[in-house]
Amino acid sequence: MAGGLIGVVFGVVLCWSGMADPDVIRRALLFQDAYLFLFFGSAVATSALGLALLRRTRPRALLSGTRVEVPTERVERRHITGSIVFGLGWGVSNACPGPVITQVAMGIPWAVFTFAGMLGGVWLYGHRSARDSEPATDVGAPATGGAPATA
Repeated sequence: MAGGLIGVVFGVVLCWSGMADPDVIRRALLFQDAYLFLFFGSAVATSALGLALLRRTRPRALLSGTRVEVPTERVERRHITGSIVFGLGWGVSNACPGPVITQVAMGIPWAVFTFAGMLGGVWLYGHRSARDSEPATDVGAPATGGAPATA
């Protein structure tokens, strides 16, 4: 329930801010308008401040009551590769996953094809072997091996 509500609020903010508008995204990717990059910069600054506060205060989660831990992780090859694939997909489609779903909800017809491609990519990723798609381990926890996934 909470996740769905947060998703709806996020979609409204994307729509209201113009970040789901394909023309705004296109102008930013062509370096014709700095609006999107300034918006991203403010999001990074807000996140950095928020993470610093979380690390300093170690509050409890609202829903579960557990301590909020913010582990640090070294940059790995998979982060660089994922960033490149994400950036290429963003450049080709003029949207990333949040705006695509928002565009579908806004009734933008071509967003349906981008959404289908996004779902196809997630499906392909999910059908790779377990070794390749095993999630990252917790900091300090030993890595566990996994058997290949069966289709």
